[in-house]
Amino acid sequence: MGLYSDEVMAHFTHPKHMGKLKEFDAVGKVGNPVCGDVMYIYIKVKDNKIADIGFETMGCAAAIATSSMVTELALGKTLEEAKKITRDDVAKSLNGLPPVKMHCSNLAAEGLRNAIEIYEKKVKG
Repeated sequence: MGLYSDEVMAHFTHPKHMGKLKEFDAVGKVGNPVCGDVMYIYIKVKDNKIADIGFETMGCAAAIATSSMVTELALGKTLEEAKKITRDDVAKSLNGLPPVKMHCSNLAAEGLRNAIEIYEKKVKG
């Protein structure tokens, strides 16, 4: 078996929701200075739910796969539900990640939460 699960490879080679949204309400930016991964998670909110989501990620296969998976997990969820998505949720949904790549799932979950927090601050004024 290779380093990555079939699910990781599927999300790496055919990522879901990849690209910057034309219209978005907030963007979360996160990065890891050690490995150089940078993620942007874009959200469009309607009726307190994530109506559309996209990402731009510069990084390894695990970084791209976790970005793709977090967008799949968050789409259609309320903001409260989406904020509860954890790195473990992302990793489990990808059928696991090597321990050395778990930081990627943390970045993806953190990027999503960051986008939601920015949106909520904007709405509250």
